[in-house]
Amino acid sequence: MTSPDPQTPLARLRKIALALPQAAERVSHGAPVFFIEKGKIFAWFTHDHHGIGITAVLVKTTGPGEQAMLIEMDPDLYYRPAYLAPSGWIGIRVDRDGTDWDHIADR
Repeated sequence: MTSPDPQTPLARLRKIALALPQAAERVSHGAPVFFIEKGKIFAWFTHDHHGIGITAVLVKTTGPGEQAMLIEMDPDLYYRPAYLAPSGWIGIRVDRDGTDWDHIADR
């Protein structure tokens, strides 16, 4: 089930991401992305991407091992996002009560 108002988690992510030095925001493929110098993306916000019914923040992991470990640890929170998972990205759901924004900020 998607978050009734995706603007609420987007506002939280925006506050965290844009507080980082040299961080900026733009739209890529119809979704807000946050990046640093030379356009290197560090977070991607998605809402019902490809109709999967999830609102999430996508972040890069250190590699397949970390990605697999996180999903195994909590498959209701983490998932492999379409197209980006093979490059080491992971989805963190933010469409539920009790989202741990401190955890997301640490990613």
